[in-house]
Amino acid sequence: QVQLVESGGGLVQPGGSLRLSCRASRSIFSIYAGGWYRQAPGKQRELVAIINSGTTTNYADSVKGRFTISTDNDKNTVFLRMNSLKPEDTAVYYCNAIIPTTGKNVFPWGQGTQVTVSS
Repeated sequence: QVQLVESGGGLVQPGGSLRLSCRASRSIFSIYAGGWYRQAPGKQRELVAIINSGTTTNYADSVKGRFTISTDNDKNTVFLRMNSLKPEDTAVYYCNAIIPTTGKNVFPWGQGTQVTVSS
């Protein structure tokens, strides 16, 4: 079973930046699309960024122009660079592999990484 381990979260002031990492135990992102999700308290988990075939990317409107998703050459890690962070970006961030044709997630969720944007 593939395990997903997210890291890189923390407390940051509005306008600051963070880089999240999601490492898989195998090179799954050469097979599946990679996605970053977030879940704020009392809200449903939402997809914020997706990368397919290592190059094609899409973003939620709320993060477009501020977040950048990428993968490493070995295709076992997906990153999320977050700039110009806002308090509304506060959430637990998760990653998963996605079947491009169905949008379904492939593996069990990891523990996530907490991002808190506050002054």
